[in-house]
Amino acid sequence: MNSVCIQLKEWQEINPDTSPVLRGISLNDDQTRRMARQLADMSMVEISELVQGLSIRTTSFVGALKLGHLNIQISPKISGNILLSLFRYAYGLRDLNLLQPMDHSVSVGLFQDLVVTQLIAEVRELISRDLFRKYLRFSEDLPVMRGRINMPRLAASGITGSAVLPCIHHPRHADCLVNQVLLAGLGLAINATADVELRTQLRCITRMLQETITRVDLNQHTFNAARRQMTRLTTAYEPSLSLIRILYEAGGVMGEDSQRIELPGFLFDMNRFFQSLLSRFLCENLQGYTVENEHRLRDMMGYLPEYNPRHRFAPQPRPDFAVLDGARVIALLDAKYRDLWANSLPREMLYQLAIYALSQNANRTATILYPTEDTTAKAAIIEIKDPIHGHSNAYVVLRPVILSFLEMLLRKSHSVYIQGEREIFARRLALGLPPVK
Repeated sequence: MNSVCIQLKEWQEINPDTSPVLRGISLNDDQTRRMARQLADMSMVEISELVQGLSIRTTSFVGALKLGHLNIQISPKISGNILLSLFRYAYGLRDLNLLQPMDHSVSVGLFQDLVVTQLIAEVRELISRDLFRKYLRFSEDLPVMRGRINMPRLAASGITGSAVLPCIHHPRHADCLVNQVLLAGLGLAINATADVELRTQLRCITRMLQETITRVDLNQHTFNAARRQMTRLTTAYEPSLSLIRILYEAGGVMGEDSQRIELPGFLFDMNRFFQSLLSRFLCENLQGYTVENEHRLRDMMGYLPEYNPRHRFAPQPRPDFAVLDGARVIALLDAKYRDLWANSLPREMLYQLAIYALSQNANRTATILYPTEDTTAKAAIIEIKDPIHGHSNAYVVLRPVILSFLEMLLRKSHSVYIQGEREIFARRLALGLPPVK
């Protein structure tokens, strides 16, 4: 069967009635069906076989998949230039002028091409500055003395009349862990993109680096080791390593048995991007308060000791952000990557935020921060009442984050006035006051 290319947006659903290209086709084999079930179980993409054909529903994951004869491309709804600017800010990437307006890699809406293009620019910047080199210890027999003589080895070998001396020397070499991860990350990028021009650029850089650098296998242990070895001398590598980690995590997921499942493509959760964006913005601009990420609501829930036969740990809900005034929590916030101005509030989101709101003693309010590009969007408040007496128990606030306004604040120069505007917007998002004029 010929390959079928399907282009969708995040949070979109199509079926044989709305998209005739899906009519009369099915998944190839049992292996493809098994992968489709795994994707659905992890709430990444739902692909269902119907009598008339296929039904596909996307979530917050964007990227590209190849399932049998299906090529599925899922693009973000955020416009290209705004997404690029906010993505750079969220992950601490540099503005390297890698994309012009309406560049092909953004116009087609493939998120992985944006990541790959930024990675190419970051690596070229590192190469232009000269790659980090580390002193490596070598102990070897040399015809010309280098470094210092290895006296213990020389004494142990005795006088042999050999024309070589045992030496210990420490040359500066680029074959160190950060550069090895860099080289392996370029290999991930080649597999992530289908763009011929990008793949050509990646192969050229790879050929140049692999002349002096060995490749390592990328896994959680490798990333942790590279993170532990980061110093002020390798600070410039942080953007590249962040991008490589995004490519690695978007190419596979952890299964129930803690084994990594390789995906037939690239899927990135925009929830992670949106949470990282808000985390950095609030931490930098919410003056006078402390923002704690994934704050645990301890002692809110617990098993009764006599009714916990499996001896399980107590559930601990974790809002994305807690705003603290000293040691006192004054606001609980959750980032939800779904435009709740254009779409209805899913009940699971409401129930989750209702729990957060009811967990507080004083300010019994929890806030959903959601992205939108509609400049007319305004906050909405849901009241949670006592069903018997009708008293107000708590409130759930739906507060829009207007992405074009946020991008404008981040793009403008770091003047005192703009910094004041950022602080006002951060207070409005976290606390509701003061309003943006």
